[in-house]
Amino acid sequence: MEFPCGKNSINASQRTPKIFILVALTFIILGIIPLHHTSKRYHAKDLVNHQSKKSPTYHMEDMEIKFTEDETCDIFTGEWIPNPDGPYYTNTTCWAIHEHQNCMKYGRPDTDFLKWRWKPKGCELPIFNPYQFLDMMRNKSLAFVGDSVGRNQMQSLICLLSQAVYPIDVSTTPDENFKRWKYTSYNFTLATYWSPFLVRMKDIDSDGPTKTGLFNLYLDEVDEKWANQIEEFDYVILNAGHWFTRCSVYYEKNQLVGCRYCGLPNVTDLPSSYGYQKAIRTVLKTINNLANFKGITFLRTFAPSHFEGGEWNNGGNCVRRKPFSSNETTLEGFHLDLYTIQVEEFKAAEKEGKKKGKRFRLLDTTQAMLLRPDGHPSRYGHWPNENVVLYNDCVHWCLPGPIDSWSDFLLHMLKLEGKRSHEEKLQYMKQWSL
Repeated sequence: MEFPCGKNSINASQRTPKIFILVALTFIILGIIPLHHTSKRYHAKDLVNHQSKKSPTYHMEDMEIKFTEDETCDIFTGEWIPNPDGPYYTNTTCWAIHEHQNCMKYGRPDTDFLKWRWKPKGCELPIFNPYQFLDMMRNKSLAFVGDSVGRNQMQSLICLLSQAVYPIDVSTTPDENFKRWKYTSYNFTLATYWSPFLVRMKDIDSDGPTKTGLFNLYLDEVDEKWANQIEEFDYVILNAGHWFTRCSVYYEKNQLVGCRYCGLPNVTDLPSSYGYQKAIRTVLKTINNLANFKGITFLRTFAPSHFEGGEWNNGGNCVRRKPFSSNETTLEGFHLDLYTIQVEEFKAAEKEGKKKGKRFRLLDTTQAMLLRPDGHPSRYGHWPNENVVLYNDCVHWCLPGPIDSWSDFLLHMLKLEGKRSHEEKLQYMKQWSL
């Protein structure tokens, strides 16, 4: 801006206040103009009434990162207790909700399932604070790798963060299975990589014996679509499980070793747990061998489905309307097998990783989600009589819904990482001062 000078500046002292007022008004106007969201799937009209507002639940003092959590507290063991403040967003204030998790849109009549929060035994788990999370993620990146439940988690996180700010779509491909979002004000990147088995797979029959496909799984070969990408990320959240119930043919060293429900002659039928354990082991070993990966790997444990009265394709449904208490149900069968495998393989990888400077963390959502049979879309993920594969969806989670608690867990764990990093720096400085 050029200010008047010479004879034209006779009234400059009188105009100067007007200039400052004009500048101030300019900033105010720019501040209230809504930013256009550049997503290919959503338009500016979808953001009406979606202005970023700070929830009254969050207080100014909460925005400062504090390390007051008890590190000895097991946040993953506890109960669901009433939470009248929930939910913290709705299906009309978040554009990131996929149709089949938009339970309110498709007529779910009850809302009590939105009024619970996770209470660990012996301590408190704070409700997710989007401002605090974004501040901790400044200049960092986070990738979700896995199946549609992992994508469900990412969409939940985006919806919770929408209370503070919206990201822009910076995806490098139109493929919806590989999305990338940018929170420009924080230089924070969020990405998702679709890889339902985590290892290399080939779809060899779109129908298969049970009309859900038949897949070749190469159990000792990681899926390079994500494995070649994650070295750039500060945090990676892995998940897999539900797809291993599908009909699959297992290969190791390019040799057929067996299958699950494939119906092929002279092929040994192996349990799903066989393929799952081999796949998880391959994935964690691959990460341990990534020379340039310096980030933290979170293995998110299996979130049980809640079909009752039949299997998913044989009349099974989830119609309960409140959480279980911890003494009402137990983890068993296939769900217990997968969880046990995850914990065992995680411990082995963590032990090996420490020798190489790798960091693994277990994001243990299994017990909390075992207790939430009320949180699935059921038949409220589509219009009545619509032709969909999973008519009664008891696998994914309504948004908003119980899966939002996973961000509570994640933020707590990130705080602990910050605490560890701070303590390590102090120890390092202490050693140098001696």
